[in-house]
Amino acid sequence: MMQKMWFVLFLIPVLSCAQKNNNMNYNPLTPEEERIILYKGTEAPFSGKYYNFDKKGTYHCKRCNAELYKSSDKFDSHCGWPSFDDEIQGAIKRVPDADGKRTEIVCSNCGAHLGHVFEGEGFTPKNTRHCVNSLSIQFLPLENVDSIETTYFAGGCFWGVEYYMQKAEGIISTDVGFMGGKTRNPSYKDVCTHTTGHAEVVKVVFNNKKTSFEQLARLFFEIHDPTQMNRQGPDIGDQYRSEIFYTNEKQKEISLKLIQMLKAKGVDVVTGLTPATEFYIAEDYHQDYYNHKGTLPYCHGYQKRF
Repeated sequence: MMQKMWFVLFLIPVLSCAQKNNNMNYNPLTPEEERIILYKGTEAPFSGKYYNFDKKGTYHCKRCNAELYKSSDKFDSHCGWPSFDDEIQGAIKRVPDADGKRTEIVCSNCGAHLGHVFEGEGFTPKNTRHCVNSLSIQFLPLENVDSIETTYFAGGCFWGVEYYMQKAEGIISTDVGFMGGKTRNPSYKDVCTHTTGHAEVVKVVFNNKKTSFEQLARLFFEIHDPTQMNRQGPDIGDQYRSEIFYTNEKQKEISLKLIQMLKAKGVDVVTGLTPATEFYIAEDYHQDYYNHKGTLPYCHGYQKRF
């Protein structure tokens, strides 16, 4: 733990669901996503992950998953935010700002704030620019939406777990953060006090047509030591516990099967199994840590167990 804290002090860069109207499920949002989607905030220009992004697929509402835009309608306006010159029919509602100077765009399905729409600028033949916050939307590739699955792994320092998960086939995205505690919106500093109850976790979004939860869970058990209680290597404390936060019963069943297989081999597994709860994303400098740092994990490594 002291080694990790030393890294943090010296290496910080200068850089499913809640209800709506009792009949609609919403996705959980991070505090920053809430600021933009619920309270009509704006992310910094050129900071969003979809600004310089040109893959083929559809863009969905981060809050309710409704389809909003097609990638074929996205263009580079050099404004600092993702821009679209058309919407999926019926997906967007236009609401004039109170001062009458701009027109807000929101998801027709749930009312989530997306950004603003401008006309008459001449960027494309359609003469329309939907200026959208990246945090308000979620991109899905052309594959069937049903192939997108999410799970959460806790296995010591989330830097190392993310490093190995990112290299697995079929991974769509990873984020590191916290889950399983009692404190709302914890910071990394809060979690390091070992009073919040959170584990360091990696949110793994994957294409289950290119990989499977079982393949990823097997990898999880092979990149950390599942016999260590509330620690991993030099990192000591409940935030470094071994735990799988499953998002469906099939993930739970597979996890139990793998644990029993390991125990039959004499591996004294202490990994916990818990239904996924609210995920709190960690600070920016924790994301993709080893990719930015250019080194290898110091408390994780691969060991074949199956």
